[in-house]
Amino acid sequence: MSPEQKAIEMGIEFPSLEPGYLNLCIKSGNQLFTSGHTSDIKGKLGSDLDVERGYAAAKECAVKILQSVHSTHGTLDGLRVIKVLGCVNSTLEFTDQHLVINGASDLFHELYGKDGDGYHARSALGFASLPTGPAVEVEVIFEIKE
Repeated sequence: MSPEQKAIEMGIEFPSLEPGYLNLCIKSGNQLFTSGHTSDIKGKLGSDLDVERGYAAAKECAVKILQSVHSTHGTLDGLRVIKVLGCVNSTLEFTDQHLVINGASDLFHELYGKDGDGYHARSALGFASLPTGPAVEVEVIFEIKE
């Protein structure tokens, strides 16, 4: 089953997206670069939210990224996940940012394969705050396979 078929089976929808102030996904050569996509889940990991809620927030970001990629590229098929950057709104004492960003990575592994095109490089970082107060912000670089 293709990544797009898997996404549809999982209930991910691909609505028509209106252009905004910034480009949510831009193609350059054989790569797709996404802007940071934020979770609707608000709060700070380590005080307001636990790892489970943060994981859900990161997965929510990944779904939004897939929607932007689909809007730009027309499909989720024929792609390789290259790099994931996860930013976690967290307290100074919180050290499980990597477990939070697994919410995004696990979705990409599920769609593209953990040992295949979903096997990616990643950074999971803690931030004192994120614009508008989301729990998580994620950006991704995809390769368009020829």
